[in-house]
Amino acid sequence: MSVPLFPLLALSTAAFVTLLTEGLPAGVLPEMAHDLSVSPSAMGQSLTVYALATGLSAIPLSRATATWRRRRLLLTAVAVFAVANTVTALSPSYALTLGSRVLAGVAAAAVWAELVGYARRLAPAHLQGRAIAIVLAGIPLAMSLGIPLGSFLGRLVGWRPTFVLVTLVALALLGWIRAAVPDAPGHSPARASGVRSALRLPGVAAVLIATACYVLAHNILYTYIAAFLDDRGAGGSRQAVLLVFGIASTASVAVTGALVDRRPRALMLAGTLSFIAGGALLTTPHGGSAALYAAAVLWGLGWGGAATLLQTAVNDAAGTRGQTLFVTVCNTAIAGGGALGGLLLTHLGAGSLPWAVLALLLPALATVAIGRAHAFPRTRLRRPEDAGGRAG
Repeated sequence: MSVPLFPLLALSTAAFVTLLTEGLPAGVLPEMAHDLSVSPSAMGQSLTVYALATGLSAIPLSRATATWRRRRLLLTAVAVFAVANTVTALSPSYALTLGSRVLAGVAAAAVWAELVGYARRLAPAHLQGRAIAIVLAGIPLAMSLGIPLGSFLGRLVGWRPTFVLVTLVALALLGWIRAAVPDAPGHSPARASGVRSALRLPGVAAVLIATACYVLAHNILYTYIAAFLDDRGAGGSRQAVLLVFGIASTASVAVTGALVDRRPRALMLAGTLSFIAGGALLTTPHGGSAALYAAAVLWGLGWGGAATLLQTAVNDAAGTRGQTLFVTVCNTAIAGGGALGGLLLTHLGAGSLPWAVLALLLPALATVAIGRAHAFPRTRLRRPEDAGGRAG
């Protein structure tokens, strides 16, 4: 039995639009900051408020929409993306831009909470990891294609038309989801209210700690990659570095998708070590362009499969309740990365960013290494709900 590719690709495109909406300001940060008359670190908070809105709204939104049909919820969230990106494109002020980013962040909470659950419902139990990898492939594709292309278009035609293009993609996606993704019923509010109790399940806390460290490390660097490259005298290489990073991330997703159902622990350990090696290369101030691109490759290899591995781990440990917790922790860490990275950039300079990355990845590695029983086992743990059939 194979996975249903067409609906999974629609869900992957939803992940693409969500991540592109979130990360596009990182690719056009100097242009947005100049146009809205704020500093780059202030403009970086457009990523922070997006992620903070996602993290803070995940649990209450899960409760409020518990009884909604799942496809209705997904379509509503994508429609909100279209509205929010249009407002961003037309916004004359920094305050309104931040407001539109908050709106988009709330929509992202709905999308991230649904994607993995849909992937698991659409695939047989022994291929659920692969289905999750296909759906989450939209994340590195947004990084390897969407954000570098958005950065290029931002310089060529302006950042505002670039956000309009994202709106058009979201509108097209509405039709695709309606045509290809099967509907699924909601669930009881009582099930949604049990989210916090999932923290007591074996392995869940360890996965969330590793997630927080990993995502915080990534976003400290990724949010301010333009400023970091400018500091190294490599500002003109921004699109190329993002492209190399994204291609490496996509390769990591391909490997993860093939092996996640059999070797999740080995993949998580290898990815974390690769990310650490990339961060270490970036601490050398005079490493040259070869070291810069090598670091981007190692970073991408470590980051690309992380979303699949971490979400598979938390869902195996706690089911859909774990996914809601994951969305909360992950996006709070994204917000923290924007805020902490901005403070580091302002007070210690861009050279401090990779050192912060290393300081966070070492405890992440320790958590993965220790959590061999329940959090990051050698083979996937199967929950009873994994035997569930397709959405209908």
